[in-house]
Amino acid sequence: MIHSKKPMKIKLLNTSQANFNRRLNDHLSLKQENFESVEKTVDKILKIIEDNGDSGLRLLIKKYDKTSYTKISDSIVTKEEISEAYSKTPKNIIVNLRKAMRNIKAFSKQQKLKSWSIRVKGSKLGEKVTPINTVGIYVPGGKASYPSTVLMNAIPAQVAGVKDIIMVCPPLAGKLNPLVLIAADLCGVNKIYKFGGAHAIAALAFGTETIKPVDKIVGPGNIYVATAKKKVYGRVGIDSFAGPSEVLIIADQNANPELVTIDMFAQAEHDELAQAILLTSSKKLINSVSLKISSLIRNQPRKKIIDKSLSTRGLFIKVKNIKEIISIANRIAPEHLEIFGYEEMKLETKIDNAGAIFIGKNSPEVFGDYCAGPNHVLPTSGSAKYASPLGVYDFLKRTSLMKISSSHSRELSSTASLLADCEGLTAHSQSAKLRK
Repeated sequence: MIHSKKPMKIKLLNTSQANFNRRLNDHLSLKQENFESVEKTVDKILKIIEDNGDSGLRLLIKKYDKTSYTKISDSIVTKEEISEAYSKTPKNIIVNLRKAMRNIKAFSKQQKLKSWSIRVKGSKLGEKVTPINTVGIYVPGGKASYPSTVLMNAIPAQVAGVKDIIMVCPPLAGKLNPLVLIAADLCGVNKIYKFGGAHAIAALAFGTETIKPVDKIVGPGNIYVATAKKKVYGRVGIDSFAGPSEVLIIADQNANPELVTIDMFAQAEHDELAQAILLTSSKKLINSVSLKISSLIRNQPRKKIIDKSLSTRGLFIKVKNIKEIISIANRIAPEHLEIFGYEEMKLETKIDNAGAIFIGKNSPEVFGDYCAGPNHVLPTSGSAKYASPLGVYDFLKRTSLMKISSSHSRELSSTASLLADCEGLTAHSQSAKLRK
């Protein structure tokens, strides 16, 4: 059978085009349809849990998880279920889960903050660093299996010293994936509940008769889960309001088209809204990658998802020079940034806006996704301009400490009272003056 070599149609933008900036903005913007209906549904779910606790939660689990529990405690994973998971899983998979865990933990340990203090004129000033007490981790489930999500969310919390790590995960036919259970066990998760969705977020945030409310919720989920997290923020902390996953690949004319293509596939296969972008000054590379995509996509098991993702959100950007590459990369602020070539330019030192940077052909995003060590929970949708990857610091709190000496107090009294008077806060001024 002769297969067509016709290139797959992926949108191409060129910095020489008129209105390039507007066209790029239009392509990057993600318009979520029916978001109002999502918000209304989530609002109802949150209210049901807040008003009815366990009884409301049982009804929502039956509706959305297709599972019935006589009482919520029946949804807790037992030691027997964890033992069964180990017995069903090949030993080499467990060995590699442990390897990934060790790498992530070693990296995470470098992020741990310490309490500190300084002496100023007899006074002691500093910060006390303490872990968050209770954290809830949301792990997507159902037909999907994401043990890597467990590792990336639970290990930093464990390294930070979080005492109570609670996990929720949607079941399939009343059971959780064995790999997810093993990952949770290896990471020291204290309790696992077999339900998910916006109602799981509500239960973690508000608490029920059975479930104690947590202090922070982390972990990815669908639009309903993400919206629920956004709405309970303030009652609890959250990691972020994450959008679809994305990769920006910067490549020079010498880049291997097959490596670029497969790395674009690896991003696109997440879901139809995932975004893979190639940024280059080489028209030849764009043509080669386009041909490779058409050739290689036929053998991809997730072909339909990849095809939809690349045809609707995929993008080739042709630039004139390295200056434009740096400017556009910083403007896009991608979740993942891969750099093929341009070694002498050291682009990683000039691009400040990216969740994670993968330098060279031997550093594919997939290593970061699973086992290299850095966290794969990264800022999306341009938020890398101001946000950072999930880390140990996200599970730590800093408390300011001040113990002011008598002599220093007299000096500060004059400054504080004067500034308080300028702001019209009389009692503040009096409080300062009394220390003189």
